[in-house]
Amino acid sequence: MLGVLQAYDAGSLVVRHSDSTLHQIHSGAVSAAKRIPPMPLRPVDVQQLFLTTALGRPAVETSYVGQWLLRASEGWTGRANSLLPAGDPEMPVSEALKRAEAFYTERGLPPLALVRLESPEAAEFGQLGWVDARPQQGDVLVLHTTLDLVNAAPGYKVTVSDKPDAAWYEAAFEGTPPAAAPAVMEGAPKAAFASVELDGKVVAVGRGAMTGHWLGVDAVRVDPAYRRRGLGTAVLQGLARWSGQLGGRRSYLEVVEDNVPALTTYTSLGYAVAYRYRYLTNQPPS
Repeated sequence: MLGVLQAYDAGSLVVRHSDSTLHQIHSGAVSAAKRIPPMPLRPVDVQQLFLTTALGRPAVETSYVGQWLLRASEGWTGRANSLLPAGDPEMPVSEALKRAEAFYTERGLPPLALVRLESPEAAEFGQLGWVDARPQQGDVLVLHTTLDLVNAAPGYKVTVSDKPDAAWYEAAFEGTPPAAAPAVMEGAPKAAFASVELDGKVVAVGRGAMTGHWLGVDAVRVDPAYRRRGLGTAVLQGLARWSGQLGGRRSYLEVVEDNVPALTTYTSLGYAVAYRYRYLTNQPPS
């Protein structure tokens, strides 16, 4: 039995398998035991993960320049309104970027590209005059881990549903959600919406999306009055357990490098940096 030791006493021990199921083993059946360190994270295919993140949170409208993905969602969020330069544009990069610019101009949106740092595309875009669209913001980190490290039993009751209700949206946003939010949040083929209720109201929420064996986690938000209680961790663990039962094996999420509290929480759960990205534009910020 390969898994994580969940609990033990004089009579038995409980091992948590990677699919989140628990297996009780009588102590008499154990002939030997030793402590082993956590399994190191396997190397991640960065290019594959780059594409997986786009599938986990699809935009309202998509188009292609060769294999490059153009996304538009009425201006709500950078991810849902930016070019994803993954694969072969099947034309000179300069021409592909002109087509991308036309796509966004037609929709009244600024040309924006989500570009992995230290990638060939980052260098090519820079040579063609594209610059940092958000110089005041730190890098966005894409983190990854194995579900074995995060699918432990949550410290709170986590409700996971396949559709978000009004209470979920109220907790996820300050004020009225943007018009494009439901289409973006609910557009993935296999998504789940987690929530924790305390004192008669939803105080913590998060969203999960399955793409192959990957669980993408986003939209984690905790009511300011209930922070520092481990609610964000509970939401993530609830989504991990949902994913594990569906064949999930690995997880990714994104966090701005400046968000130290969130980054501390995620790294404590075993997440590590897969790559960094920034948004580039051909219209320098004023």
